[in-house]
Amino acid sequence: MHTVKQPYKLAIALVIALLFITPATVYGQVRIPDEARIDESAVREVIANGEQLERQGRWGEALTFYEDALRLHGFDSSVQRKANLARLHYDVGRRYTDQSFVGSVDTMSRDDALRLYDEVLRKVQASYVDSPRWSDISREGVKQLDVALKEDVFGKKNLKDVDRNRIEQVRRMLNDNVDWQNVKTPQQAVDTANYAAELMWQNLGVKPTATILEFACGTAASLDPYTSFLTQDQLTEVYSQIEGNFVGLGVELKADSGNLLIVHAIDGSPAHQAGIRSGDRIIAVDGHLTEVVSTDKAADLLKGPIGSSVRVTVVSPNQPARDIMVRRDRVEVPSVDNIHIIDEDSKIGYLKITSFQKNTPADLSQAMWKLHRDGMRALVVDLRGNPGGLLTASVDMVDLFVEQGTIVSTRGRNAREDFDYTAHMPGTWRVPLVVLIDSNSASASEIFAGAIRDHRRGTVVGQRSYGKGSVQGIFPLATAGTGLRLTTAKFFSPNGRAISRNGVSPDVNVRIAGKPDLSDVKAAVEQATSQTDPVMDAGLVAARQLLGVPGLSTRMQDQR
Repeated sequence: MHTVKQPYKLAIALVIALLFITPATVYGQVRIPDEARIDESAVREVIANGEQLERQGRWGEALTFYEDALRLHGFDSSVQRKANLARLHYDVGRRYTDQSFVGSVDTMSRDDALRLYDEVLRKVQASYVDSPRWSDISREGVKQLDVALKEDVFGKKNLKDVDRNRIEQVRRMLNDNVDWQNVKTPQQAVDTANYAAELMWQNLGVKPTATILEFACGTAASLDPYTSFLTQDQLTEVYSQIEGNFVGLGVELKADSGNLLIVHAIDGSPAHQAGIRSGDRIIAVDGHLTEVVSTDKAADLLKGPIGSSVRVTVVSPNQPARDIMVRRDRVEVPSVDNIHIIDEDSKIGYLKITSFQKNTPADLSQAMWKLHRDGMRALVVDLRGNPGGLLTASVDMVDLFVEQGTIVSTRGRNAREDFDYTAHMPGTWRVPLVVLIDSNSASASEIFAGAIRDHRRGTVVGQRSYGKGSVQGIFPLATAGTGLRLTTAKFFSPNGRAISRNGVSPDVNVRIAGKPDLSDVKAAVEQATSQTDPVMDAGLVAARQLLGVPGLSTRMQDQR
Protein backbone atom coordinates (compact mmCIF):
# COMPACT_ATOMS: atom_id res chain seq x y z
CA MET A 1 0.00 0.00 0.00
CA HIS A 2 1.33 3.43 -0.85
CA THR A 3 0.28 6.93 0.07
CA VAL A 4 -0.60 9.39 -2.67
CA LYS A 5 0.79 12.82 -1.93
CA GLN A 6 -2.04 15.33 -1.88
CA PRO A 7 -1.46 18.40 -4.03
CA TYR A 8 -0.82 21.73 -2.36
CA LYS A 9 -3.98 23.82 -2.30
CA LEU A 10 -3.30 27.37 -3.31
CA ALA A 11 -5.54 30.37 -2.90
CA ILE A 12 -3.51 32.89 -4.82
CA ALA A 13 -4.15 35.40 -7.55
CA LEU A 14 -0.79 35.11 -9.24
CA VAL A 15 1.91 32.56 -8.60
CA ILE A 16 5.01 34.73 -8.55
CA ALA A 17 8.17 33.46 -10.20
CA LEU A 18 11.46 33.01 -8.38
CA LEU A 19 12.55 36.37 -9.66
CA PHE A 20 9.08 37.73 -9.01
CA ILE A 21 8.64 39.02 -12.55
CA THR A 22 5.05 39.76 -13.51
CA PRO A 23 3.42 41.08 -16.69
CA ALA A 24 4.13 44.76 -17.06
CA THR A 25 1.72 47.30 -15.66
CA VAL A 26 3.03 50.11 -17.85
CA TYR A 27 0.63 51.28 -20.51
CA GLY A 28 2.50 54.31 -21.86
CA GLN A 29 -0.13 56.61 -23.35
CA VAL A 30 -2.78 53.88 -23.23
CA ARG A 31 -5.41 54.52 -20.59
CA ILE A 32 -8.33 52.69 -19.06
CA PRO A 33 -11.61 54.64 -19.46
CA ASP A 34 -12.83 56.51 -16.41
CA GLU A 35 -16.45 55.34 -16.57
CA ALA A 36 -17.72 53.71 -13.40
CA ARG A 37 -19.25 50.93 -15.47
CA ILE A 38 -17.92 49.55 -18.71
CA ASP A 39 -20.44 50.59 -21.41
CA GLU A 40 -20.32 50.06 -25.16
CA SER A 41 -18.18 53.12 -25.92
CA ALA A 42 -15.81 52.25 -23.07
CA VAL A 43 -15.47 48.70 -24.43
CA ARG A 44 -14.49 50.10 -27.84
CA GLU A 45 -11.93 52.39 -26.21
CA VAL A 46 -10.46 49.59 -24.10
CA ILE A 47 -10.13 47.28 -27.12
CA ALA A 48 -8.67 50.01 -29.35
CA ASN A 49 -6.08 50.93 -26.75
CA GLY A 50 -5.27 47.30 -25.99
CA GLU A 51 -4.76 46.61 -29.67
CA GLN A 52 -2.06 49.32 -29.75
CA LEU A 53 -0.08 47.15 -27.35
CA GLU A 54 -0.85 44.01 -29.36
CA ARG A 55 0.49 45.55 -32.58
CA GLN A 56 3.76 46.24 -30.79
CA GLY A 57 3.93 42.65 -29.55
CA ARG A 58 3.62 43.83 -25.95
CA TRP A 59 1.38 40.95 -24.97
CA GLY A 60 2.14 41.00 -21.26
CA GLU A 61 1.16 44.64 -21.03
CA ALA A 62 -1.94 44.05 -23.15
CA LEU A 63 -2.98 41.19 -20.86
CA THR A 64 -2.59 43.30 -17.73
CA PHE A 65 -4.43 46.18 -19.40
CA TYR A 66 -7.44 44.04 -20.30
CA GLU A 67 -7.52 42.35 -16.88
CA ASP A 68 -7.37 45.70 -15.09
CA ALA A 69 -10.23 46.99 -17.25
CA LEU A 70 -12.34 43.94 -16.39
CA ARG A 71 -11.58 44.22 -12.70
CA LEU A 72 -12.18 47.97 -12.48
CA HIS A 73 -15.25 48.24 -14.69
CA GLY A 74 -16.96 44.87 -14.66
CA PHE A 75 -17.18 41.84 -16.93
CA ASP A 76 -17.54 42.24 -20.69
CA SER A 77 -17.30 39.26 -23.02
CA SER A 78 -15.46 41.19 -25.76
CA VAL A 79 -12.75 42.40 -23.37
CA GLN A 80 -12.53 38.93 -21.81
CA ARG A 81 -11.90 37.38 -25.24
CA LYS A 82 -9.13 39.90 -25.86
CA ALA A 83 -7.60 39.07 -22.47
CA ASN A 84 -7.74 35.35 -23.25
CA LEU A 85 -6.01 35.87 -26.60
CA ALA A 86 -3.34 38.10 -25.07
CA ARG A 87 -2.67 35.42 -22.45
CA LEU A 88 -2.10 32.78 -25.16
CA HIS A 89 0.45 34.99 -26.95
CA TYR A 90 2.15 35.98 -23.71
CA ASP A 91 2.41 32.37 -22.57
CA VAL A 92 4.13 31.28 -25.79
CA GLY A 93 6.80 33.91 -25.20
CA ARG A 94 7.24 32.85 -21.59
CA ARG A 95 7.55 29.17 -22.49
CA TYR A 96 10.18 29.68 -25.15
CA THR A 97 12.38 31.74 -22.83
CA ASP A 98 12.13 28.94 -20.24
CA GLN A 99 15.11 26.64 -20.73
CA SER A 100 13.40 23.70 -19.04
CA PHE A 101 10.53 23.90 -21.55
CA VAL A 102 12.86 24.28 -24.53
CA GLY A 103 14.78 21.28 -23.22
CA SER A 104 11.55 19.27 -23.14
CA VAL A 105 10.83 20.18 -26.76
CA ASP A 106 14.32 18.98 -27.70
CA THR A 107 14.43 15.73 -25.74
CA MET A 108 10.87 14.50 -25.15
CA SER A 109 9.66 11.80 -27.52
CA ARG A 110 6.33 11.96 -29.29
CA ASP A 111 4.98 9.08 -27.19
CA ASP A 112 6.06 10.76 -23.96
CA ALA A 113 4.41 14.00 -25.05
CA LEU A 114 1.17 12.14 -25.77
CA ARG A 115 1.34 10.45 -22.37
CA LEU A 116 1.87 13.84 -20.74
CA TYR A 117 -1.14 15.32 -22.54
CA ASP A 118 -3.25 12.31 -21.58
CA GLU A 119 -2.24 12.79 -17.92
CA VAL A 120 -3.21 16.47 -18.06
CA LEU A 121 -6.62 15.56 -19.47
CA ARG A 122 -7.20 12.81 -16.88
CA LYS A 123 -6.46 15.23 -14.05
CA VAL A 124 -8.86 17.74 -15.55
CA GLN A 125 -11.48 14.99 -15.81
CA ALA A 126 -10.99 13.92 -12.20
CA SER A 127 -10.49 17.19 -10.36
CA TYR A 128 -11.44 20.33 -12.29
CA VAL A 129 -14.08 22.46 -10.60
CA ASP A 130 -16.47 22.30 -13.60
CA SER A 131 -17.35 19.48 -15.98
CA PRO A 132 -14.98 19.70 -18.98
CA ARG A 133 -16.30 19.85 -22.53
CA TRP A 134 -13.79 17.87 -24.55
CA SER A 135 -14.70 19.49 -27.86
CA ASP A 136 -14.04 22.93 -26.37
CA ILE A 137 -10.74 21.71 -24.95
CA SER A 138 -9.64 20.40 -28.37
CA ARG A 139 -10.74 23.63 -30.04
CA GLU A 140 -8.59 25.61 -27.60
CA GLY A 141 -5.64 23.34 -28.32
CA VAL A 142 -5.97 24.19 -32.00
CA LYS A 143 -6.25 27.88 -31.13
CA GLN A 144 -3.11 27.73 -28.97
CA LEU A 145 -1.19 26.11 -31.81
CA ASP A 146 -2.49 28.72 -34.25
CA VAL A 147 -1.29 31.49 -31.91
CA ALA A 148 2.12 29.83 -31.57
CA LEU A 149 2.52 29.79 -35.35
CA LYS A 150 2.26 33.61 -35.32
CA GLU A 151 4.90 34.07 -32.62
CA ASP A 152 8.52 34.70 -33.62
CA VAL A 153 9.93 32.77 -30.64
CA PHE A 154 8.06 29.64 -31.71
CA GLY A 155 9.16 30.12 -35.30
CA LYS A 156 12.84 30.61 -34.45
CA LYS A 157 12.83 27.31 -32.59
CA ASN A 158 10.54 25.19 -34.75
CA LEU A 159 10.13 26.82 -38.19
CA LYS A 160 13.63 27.64 -39.39
CA ASP A 161 13.79 28.52 -43.10
CA VAL A 162 10.05 27.95 -43.59
CA ASP A 163 8.37 30.44 -45.91
CA ARG A 164 5.75 32.65 -44.22
CA ASN A 165 3.22 31.95 -46.97
CA ARG A 166 3.62 28.22 -46.38
CA ILE A 167 3.00 28.74 -42.66
CA GLU A 168 -0.21 30.63 -43.47
CA GLN A 169 -1.35 27.77 -45.72
CA VAL A 170 -0.81 25.26 -42.94
CA ARG A 171 -2.64 27.49 -40.46
CA ARG A 172 -5.66 27.31 -42.76
CA MET A 173 -5.26 23.55 -43.10
CA LEU A 174 -5.07 23.22 -39.35
CA ASN A 175 -8.29 25.12 -38.80
CA ASP A 176 -10.10 23.40 -41.69
CA ASN A 177 -8.99 19.80 -41.17
CA VAL A 178 -8.68 19.22 -37.42
CA ASP A 179 -12.07 17.90 -36.34
CA TRP A 180 -12.41 19.18 -32.78
CA GLN A 181 -16.21 19.49 -32.94
CA ASN A 182 -16.79 15.74 -32.51
CA VAL A 183 -14.35 15.18 -29.64
CA LYS A 184 -16.26 13.64 -26.73
CA THR A 185 -13.63 11.87 -24.60
CA PRO A 186 -10.11 12.52 -23.29
CA GLN A 187 -8.72 9.83 -25.61
CA GLN A 188 -10.31 11.50 -28.63
CA ALA A 189 -8.71 14.77 -27.50
CA VAL A 190 -5.31 13.04 -27.40
CA ASP A 191 -5.95 11.58 -30.87
CA THR A 192 -6.83 15.06 -32.16
CA ALA A 193 -3.57 16.49 -30.83
CA ASN A 194 -1.67 13.61 -32.43
CA TYR A 195 -3.38 14.27 -35.78
CA ALA A 196 -2.43 17.95 -35.58
CA ALA A 197 1.14 16.96 -34.69
CA GLU A 198 1.37 14.76 -37.79
CA LEU A 199 -0.06 17.53 -39.97
CA MET A 200 2.53 19.98 -38.64
CA TRP A 201 5.38 17.48 -39.04
CA GLN A 202 4.48 16.52 -42.61
CA ASN A 203 3.88 20.07 -43.85
CA LEU A 204 6.21 22.29 -41.80
CA GLY A 205 8.72 19.92 -40.24
CA VAL A 206 7.67 20.90 -36.72
CA LYS A 207 8.68 18.26 -34.21
CA PRO A 208 5.51 16.48 -32.96
CA THR A 209 6.47 17.10 -29.34
CA ALA A 210 6.30 20.89 -29.89
CA THR A 211 2.76 20.62 -31.26
CA ILE A 212 1.50 18.29 -28.53
CA LEU A 213 2.94 20.51 -25.79
CA GLU A 214 1.06 23.48 -27.26
CA PHE A 215 -2.13 21.43 -26.95
CA ALA A 216 -1.31 20.65 -23.32
CA CYS A 217 -0.62 24.29 -22.53
CA GLY A 218 -3.67 25.48 -24.46
CA THR A 219 -5.92 23.02 -22.63
CA ALA A 220 -4.84 24.35 -19.25
CA ALA A 221 -5.00 28.00 -20.24
CA SER A 222 -8.49 27.64 -21.69
CA LEU A 223 -10.10 26.48 -18.45
CA ASP A 224 -9.73 29.67 -16.40
CA PRO A 225 -7.12 32.39 -15.74
CA TYR A 226 -5.61 30.50 -12.80
CA THR A 227 -5.17 27.04 -14.33
CA SER A 228 -1.91 26.51 -16.19
CA PHE A 229 0.61 23.95 -17.36
CA LEU A 230 3.82 24.28 -15.33
CA THR A 231 7.22 23.71 -16.89
CA GLN A 232 9.86 22.05 -14.73
CA ASP A 233 11.32 25.43 -13.76
CA GLN A 234 7.89 26.90 -13.05
CA LEU A 235 6.94 23.96 -10.85
CA THR A 236 10.17 24.42 -8.90
CA GLU A 237 9.34 28.11 -8.51
CA VAL A 238 5.87 27.36 -7.18
CA TYR A 239 7.30 25.03 -4.54
CA SER A 240 9.91 27.64 -3.66
CA GLN A 241 7.19 30.21 -3.16
CA ILE A 242 5.27 27.83 -0.91
CA GLU A 243 8.39 27.14 1.14
CA GLY A 244 9.31 30.83 1.24
CA ASN A 245 12.83 30.55 -0.15
CA PHE A 246 14.63 30.34 -3.48
CA VAL A 247 18.01 30.68 -5.14
CA GLY A 248 18.45 34.00 -6.90
CA LEU A 249 19.10 37.71 -6.43
CA GLY A 250 16.14 38.48 -4.16
CA VAL A 251 14.32 41.09 -6.21
CA GLU A 252 10.74 41.62 -7.31
CA LEU A 253 10.68 42.78 -10.92
CA LYS A 254 8.23 44.25 -13.38
CA ALA A 255 8.75 44.69 -17.09
CA ASP A 256 8.75 48.40 -17.85
CA SER A 257 9.38 49.96 -21.27
CA GLY A 258 12.07 47.46 -22.21
CA ASN A 259 13.75 47.48 -18.81
CA LEU A 260 13.36 45.50 -15.59
CA LEU A 261 12.01 47.74 -12.84
CA ILE A 262 13.05 46.80 -9.29
CA VAL A 263 9.79 46.92 -7.35
CA HIS A 264 11.40 45.54 -4.20
CA ALA A 265 14.79 44.24 -3.09
CA ILE A 266 14.46 41.87 -0.13
CA ASP A 267 16.42 43.04 2.89
CA GLY A 268 19.64 41.05 3.26
CA SER A 269 19.34 39.51 -0.21
CA PRO A 270 22.30 39.43 -2.63
CA ALA A 271 20.77 42.30 -4.61
CA HIS A 272 20.19 44.40 -1.49
CA GLN A 273 23.72 43.74 -0.26
CA ALA A 274 25.05 44.82 -3.67
CA GLY A 275 23.30 48.18 -3.36
CA ILE A 276 20.27 47.55 -5.59
CA ARG A 277 17.16 49.33 -4.33
CA SER A 278 13.46 49.78 -5.16
CA GLY A 279 13.03 52.14 -8.10
CA ASP A 280 16.27 51.06 -9.81
CA ARG A 281 16.13 49.69 -13.35
CA ILE A 282 18.14 46.84 -14.82
CA ILE A 283 18.99 47.79 -18.41
CA ALA A 284 21.39 44.93 -19.22
CA VAL A 285 22.21 41.44 -17.95
CA ASP A 286 25.70 40.08 -18.69
CA GLY A 287 25.96 42.61 -21.50
CA HIS A 288 22.58 41.74 -23.05
CA LEU A 289 20.48 44.92 -23.31
CA THR A 290 16.97 44.37 -21.97
CA GLU A 291 15.53 46.56 -24.72
CA VAL A 292 17.01 44.21 -27.34
CA VAL A 293 16.15 40.85 -25.79
CA SER A 294 12.69 40.36 -24.31
CA THR A 295 12.19 41.24 -20.66
CA ASP A 296 11.31 37.60 -20.04
CA LYS A 297 14.62 36.52 -21.59
CA ALA A 298 16.47 39.12 -19.52
CA ALA A 299 14.79 37.87 -16.36
CA ASP A 300 15.72 34.32 -17.32
CA LEU A 301 19.37 35.40 -17.60
CA LEU A 302 19.25 36.49 -13.96
CA LYS A 303 18.62 32.91 -12.88
CA GLY A 304 21.40 30.48 -12.16
CA PRO A 305 22.84 28.00 -9.65
CA ILE A 306 23.73 28.98 -6.11
CA GLY A 307 27.19 30.53 -5.87
CA SER A 308 27.29 31.72 -9.48
CA SER A 309 27.46 35.41 -10.37
CA VAL A 310 25.74 37.70 -12.83
CA ARG A 311 26.66 41.18 -14.05
CA VAL A 312 23.75 43.60 -14.13
CA THR A 313 23.77 47.15 -15.46
CA VAL A 314 21.64 49.24 -13.14
CA VAL A 315 20.28 52.78 -13.42
CA SER A 316 19.10 54.52 -10.26
CA PRO A 317 16.88 57.63 -10.42
CA ASN A 318 18.98 60.69 -11.36
CA GLN A 319 22.20 58.64 -11.50
CA PRO A 320 24.31 57.24 -14.36
CA ALA A 321 24.31 53.54 -15.21
CA ARG A 322 26.66 51.30 -13.26
CA ASP A 323 27.71 47.65 -13.53
CA ILE A 324 27.24 45.46 -10.46
CA MET A 325 28.36 41.86 -9.96
CA VAL A 326 25.83 39.95 -7.85
CA ARG A 327 26.39 36.46 -6.47
CA ARG A 328 23.32 34.24 -6.48
CA ASP A 329 22.41 32.75 -3.11
CA ARG A 330 19.50 31.22 -1.24
CA VAL A 331 17.04 33.94 -0.28
CA GLU A 332 14.49 33.67 2.51
CA VAL A 333 11.32 35.55 1.63
CA PRO A 334 9.72 37.11 4.72
CA SER A 335 5.94 36.80 4.68
CA VAL A 336 5.35 38.68 7.96
CA ASP A 337 7.17 41.99 7.92
CA ASN A 338 7.50 45.43 9.51
CA ILE A 339 6.45 44.23 12.97
CA HIS A 340 6.27 47.12 15.44
CA ILE A 341 4.15 49.23 17.76
CA ILE A 342 2.84 51.88 15.40
CA ASP A 343 1.06 53.99 18.04
CA GLU A 344 2.97 54.13 21.33
CA ASP A 345 0.26 56.10 23.14
CA SER A 346 -2.49 53.58 22.38
CA LYS A 347 -0.10 50.61 22.09
CA ILE A 348 -1.42 49.61 18.68
CA GLY A 349 0.67 46.92 17.01
CA TYR A 350 1.21 46.63 13.27
CA LEU A 351 2.43 43.93 10.91
CA LYS A 352 2.28 43.36 7.17
CA ILE A 353 1.59 39.96 5.64
CA THR A 354 3.00 39.84 2.11
CA SER A 355 1.99 36.27 1.20
CA PHE A 356 0.63 33.08 2.73
CA GLN A 357 3.50 30.57 2.80
CA LYS A 358 3.93 27.31 4.67
CA ASN A 359 5.75 29.06 7.51
CA THR A 360 3.53 32.17 7.70
CA PRO A 361 1.23 30.97 10.54
CA ALA A 362 4.24 30.23 12.75
CA ASP A 363 5.83 33.55 11.81
CA LEU A 364 2.59 35.36 12.63
CA SER A 365 2.34 33.65 16.01
CA GLN A 366 5.94 34.63 16.78
CA ALA A 367 5.21 38.23 15.75
CA MET A 368 2.12 38.30 17.96
CA TRP A 369 4.15 37.25 21.00
CA LYS A 370 6.76 39.92 20.24
CA LEU A 371 4.09 42.61 20.05
CA HIS A 372 2.44 41.23 23.19
CA ARG A 373 5.73 41.60 25.07
CA ASP A 374 5.97 45.16 23.74
CA GLY A 375 2.61 45.98 25.34
CA MET A 376 0.24 45.62 22.35
CA ARG A 377 -3.41 46.45 23.17
CA ALA A 378 -4.77 46.37 19.59
CA LEU A 379 -3.44 45.07 16.26
CA VAL A 380 -3.51 46.25 12.64
CA VAL A 381 -2.90 43.46 10.08
CA ASP A 382 -2.01 44.86 6.66
CA LEU A 383 -3.02 42.65 3.71
CA ARG A 384 -2.80 45.33 1.03
CA GLY A 385 -1.15 44.05 -2.13
CA ASN A 386 -1.09 40.47 -0.84
CA PRO A 387 -1.95 38.12 -3.76
CA GLY A 388 -2.60 35.06 -1.56
CA GLY A 389 -0.85 31.74 -1.16
CA LEU A 390 -1.59 28.53 0.72
CA LEU A 391 -5.22 28.08 1.69
CA THR A 392 -4.26 26.13 4.82
CA ALA A 393 -1.92 28.92 5.93
CA SER A 394 -4.78 31.41 5.72
CA VAL A 395 -7.06 29.07 7.69
CA ASP A 396 -4.46 28.57 10.42
CA MET A 397 -3.97 32.32 10.70
CA VAL A 398 -7.68 33.04 11.04
CA ASP A 399 -7.74 30.34 13.73
CA LEU A 400 -5.41 32.50 15.81
CA PHE A 401 -8.15 35.13 16.10
CA VAL A 402 -11.51 33.33 15.81
CA GLU A 403 -12.68 31.04 18.61
CA GLN A 404 -15.23 28.89 16.80
CA GLY A 405 -17.32 28.48 13.69
CA THR A 406 -16.58 28.20 9.99
CA ILE A 407 -13.51 29.95 8.61
CA VAL A 408 -14.05 29.15 4.93
CA SER A 409 -15.94 26.56 2.88
CA THR A 410 -14.70 25.04 -0.37
CA ARG A 411 -16.96 23.42 -2.95
CA GLY A 412 -15.90 21.54 -6.07
CA ARG A 413 -17.28 19.12 -8.64
CA ASN A 414 -15.43 16.31 -6.89
CA ALA A 415 -16.79 15.63 -3.41
CA ARG A 416 -13.21 15.44 -2.11
CA GLU A 417 -13.00 19.19 -2.58
CA ASP A 418 -16.03 19.92 -0.35
CA PHE A 419 -14.73 20.98 3.03
CA ASP A 420 -15.68 23.31 5.86
CA TYR A 421 -12.63 24.63 7.71
CA THR A 422 -13.49 25.49 11.31
CA ALA A 423 -11.87 27.43 14.14
CA HIS A 424 -10.66 25.99 17.43
CA MET A 425 -10.75 27.83 20.74
CA PRO A 426 -7.34 26.89 22.24
CA GLY A 427 -4.68 29.51 21.60
CA THR A 428 -7.03 32.22 20.35
CA TRP A 429 -5.93 35.83 20.63
CA ARG A 430 -8.63 38.28 21.70
CA VAL A 431 -6.70 41.43 20.91
CA PRO A 432 -8.88 44.06 19.13
CA LEU A 433 -8.19 43.64 15.44
CA VAL A 434 -8.18 45.79 12.29
CA VAL A 435 -7.49 44.33 8.83
CA LEU A 436 -6.38 46.55 5.93
CA ILE A 437 -7.24 45.47 2.37
CA ASP A 438 -7.17 46.94 -1.12
CA SER A 439 -8.05 45.91 -4.67
CA ASN A 440 -4.88 43.80 -4.86
CA SER A 441 -5.66 41.78 -1.73
CA ALA A 442 -6.64 38.47 -3.27
CA SER A 443 -7.62 34.90 -2.61
CA ALA A 444 -6.05 33.72 0.68
CA SER A 445 -6.09 37.37 1.78
CA GLU A 446 -9.82 37.38 1.08
CA ILE A 447 -10.28 34.20 3.13
CA PHE A 448 -8.66 35.96 6.08
CA ALA A 449 -10.47 39.28 5.68
CA GLY A 450 -13.82 37.62 4.91
CA ALA A 451 -13.68 35.43 8.00
CA ILE A 452 -12.75 38.35 10.26
CA ARG A 453 -15.60 40.42 8.81
CA ASP A 454 -18.27 37.71 8.88
CA HIS A 455 -17.46 36.73 12.46
CA ARG A 456 -17.42 40.41 13.43
CA ARG A 457 -14.06 39.66 15.00
CA GLY A 458 -12.52 42.93 13.86
CA THR A 459 -12.90 45.90 11.53
CA VAL A 460 -11.95 45.58 7.85
CA VAL A 461 -10.69 48.88 6.40
CA GLY A 462 -9.72 49.93 2.87
CA GLN A 463 -11.14 49.13 -0.57
CA ARG A 464 -13.03 46.14 -1.95
CA SER A 465 -10.65 43.24 -2.48
CA TYR A 466 -9.69 41.57 -5.76
CA GLY A 467 -12.46 38.97 -5.97
CA LYS A 468 -10.53 35.78 -6.68
CA GLY A 469 -12.49 33.04 -4.95
CA SER A 470 -11.09 29.78 -6.30
CA VAL A 471 -8.68 27.14 -5.06
CA GLN A 472 -5.89 25.62 -7.14
CA GLY A 473 -4.17 22.31 -6.58
CA ILE A 474 -0.57 21.74 -7.69
CA PHE A 475 -0.34 18.35 -9.42
CA PRO A 476 3.12 17.01 -10.34
CA LEU A 477 3.09 15.17 -13.68
CA ALA A 478 5.02 11.99 -14.43
CA THR A 479 6.86 13.38 -17.46
CA ALA A 480 9.85 15.76 -17.53
CA GLY A 481 9.32 17.11 -14.02
CA THR A 482 6.37 19.21 -15.16
CA GLY A 483 3.14 19.98 -13.34
CA LEU A 484 -0.39 21.30 -13.56
CA ARG A 485 -1.90 24.12 -11.54
CA LEU A 486 -5.61 23.26 -11.64
CA THR A 487 -8.65 25.01 -10.22
CA THR A 488 -10.40 22.39 -8.09
CA ALA A 489 -12.91 24.35 -6.00
CA LYS A 490 -14.49 27.69 -5.21
CA PHE A 491 -14.48 29.10 -1.73
CA PHE A 492 -17.11 30.90 0.31
CA SER A 493 -16.92 33.11 3.39
CA PRO A 494 -18.43 31.93 6.71
CA ASN A 495 -21.74 33.62 5.82
CA GLY A 496 -21.84 31.78 2.49
CA ARG A 497 -20.77 34.72 0.33
CA ALA A 498 -19.04 33.84 -2.94
CA ILE A 499 -15.75 35.71 -3.24
CA SER A 500 -15.29 35.27 -7.00
CA ARG A 501 -15.84 38.60 -8.78
CA ASN A 502 -17.41 40.01 -5.59
CA GLY A 503 -14.41 40.37 -3.33
CA VAL A 504 -14.62 41.36 0.32
CA SER A 505 -16.25 44.71 1.03
CA PRO A 506 -14.62 46.59 3.92
CA ASP A 507 -16.52 47.76 6.99
CA VAL A 508 -14.83 51.14 6.52
CA ASN A 509 -14.41 52.10 2.87
CA VAL A 510 -11.55 54.51 2.18
CA ARG A 511 -11.58 56.25 -1.18
CA ILE A 512 -8.13 57.00 -2.58
CA ALA A 513 -8.23 60.17 -4.66
CA GLY A 514 -5.54 60.94 -7.19
CA LYS A 515 -3.57 57.70 -6.89
CA PRO A 516 -0.21 58.12 -8.66
CA ASP A 517 0.61 56.03 -11.71
CA LEU A 518 2.82 53.33 -10.23
CA SER A 519 4.36 52.72 -13.65
CA ASP A 520 6.21 55.99 -13.00
CA VAL A 521 9.24 55.07 -10.90
CA LYS A 522 9.41 58.51 -9.29
CA ALA A 523 5.73 58.35 -8.35
CA ALA A 524 6.10 54.80 -7.07
CA VAL A 525 9.07 55.67 -4.90
CA GLU A 526 7.40 58.84 -3.63
CA GLN A 527 4.30 56.89 -2.64
CA ALA A 528 6.37 54.21 -0.92
CA THR A 529 8.19 56.83 1.16
CA SER A 530 5.25 59.15 1.74
CA GLN A 531 3.92 59.58 5.24
CA THR A 532 0.41 60.08 3.85
CA ASP A 533 -1.57 56.85 4.06
CA PRO A 534 -5.32 57.42 4.40
CA VAL A 535 -6.05 53.70 4.74
CA MET A 536 -3.58 53.38 7.60
CA ASP A 537 -4.99 56.52 9.20
CA ALA A 538 -8.51 55.06 9.01
CA GLY A 539 -7.22 51.77 10.39
CA LEU A 540 -5.68 53.49 13.40
CA VAL A 541 -8.93 55.35 14.05
CA ALA A 542 -10.80 52.02 13.92
CA ALA A 543 -8.27 50.41 16.30
CA ARG A 544 -8.63 53.24 18.81
CA GLN A 545 -12.41 52.89 18.63
CA LEU A 546 -12.11 49.17 19.35
CA LEU A 547 -9.95 49.91 22.38
CA GLY A 548 -12.88 51.82 23.82
CA VAL A 549 -14.92 48.61 24.00
CA PRO A 550 -14.81 47.24 27.58
CA GLY A 551 -14.11 43.65 28.57
CA LEU A 552 -11.47 42.72 25.99
CA SER A 553 -8.29 41.08 27.27
CA THR A 554 -5.25 40.76 25.04
CA ARG A 555 -4.90 37.00 25.34
CA MET A 556 -7.19 34.14 26.18
CA GLN A 557 -5.46 31.23 27.89
CA ASP A 558 -7.74 28.27 27.33
CA GLN A 559 -6.99 25.15 29.33
CA ARG A 560 -9.29 22.85 27.40
